[in-house]
Amino acid sequence: MHAWLCENPTGVDALTWKELPTPTPAAGQVLLKIEAASLNFPDLLIVQNKYQMKPELPFVPGSEYAGTIEAVGEGVTHLKVGQSVACLSGTGGFGTHTLAPAKLCMPLPPGFPAVDAAAFIMTYATSHHALVDRAALKAGETVLVLGAAGGVGTAAIQIAKAMGAKVIAAASTDEKCALCKTLGADATINYSTENLRDALKTLTEGRGPDVIYDPVGGEFAEPAFRSIAWRGRYLVVGFAGGPIPALPLNLPLLKGASLVGVFWGDFARREPQANAAMMAELAQWYGQGKIKPVIDSTMPMADLKAAYAHMGSRGVKGKLVMVN
Repeated sequence: MHAWLCENPTGVDALTWKELPTPTPAAGQVLLKIEAASLNFPDLLIVQNKYQMKPELPFVPGSEYAGTIEAVGEGVTHLKVGQSVACLSGTGGFGTHTLAPAKLCMPLPPGFPAVDAAAFIMTYATSHHALVDRAALKAGETVLVLGAAGGVGTAAIQIAKAMGAKVIAAASTDEKCALCKTLGADATINYSTENLRDALKTLTEGRGPDVIYDPVGGEFAEPAFRSIAWRGRYLVVGFAGGPIPALPLNLPLLKGASLVGVFWGDFARREPQANAAMMAELAQWYGQGKIKPVIDSTMPMADLKAAYAHMGSRGVKGKLVMVN
């Protein structure tokens, strides 16, 4: 097998494409032949030693992937050789093969291609957990999605629309705003050229959004929160914009609003049955055509460094997927 090995987490340039012995699955593991693996923001942080999870060195990055089972370890009874699965395990995806924990593998129904499957779990699970579980979004409410053209943003638009909400998508270019419209957004805001607060006031007739989905952080967090509706819920999803914002605590008080943390990974670990039910619902929605990952482009696995550069340029719309 071949894989991108991180022996020194100093950045993307330190990754090397190496031939390694194909491993044998231990108890509770499966050996996967990887067909596709998506690139997510944590995949950049982890090779820079900036992610909350610090894997033992050396490791193969690539948190999310899909492929075919070639061997199963002892005690694995719910999966079989030849079955197609997707997995989000944190590492191991950027190669031709990997050992995956069987309990984290999501069996794929017929007609679920590997490229879509590799771009599915992290974004849709995060957005569903955020909007359904944490925000208790109701039909007819208004959702503001920041960073709306990215992976989790595009998933959030689709899920909010599937739930009957009105969606305002905010992104940094007219091209990204146009993409959000094709996904069902009712209105868009280009926050590079428009004043976010003024635009929200106009679009919501002064009420403000009921739910704000924020995977970006940075400079737009405070103006967005200042625009939130009475009893609004502000979802803290991530900080792709860089700086972690500090909000004055009088703002939640004045709006009767909630600041709600979204940590899907720990939800999946602490509440596995609820997570499994959520993933089954998401797979059903995919089959019904309600949701579908937005794929920016696919690139050969050997071009991983170029893919990282593309992601770093902030030009990605949806997800980048590496294929073998």
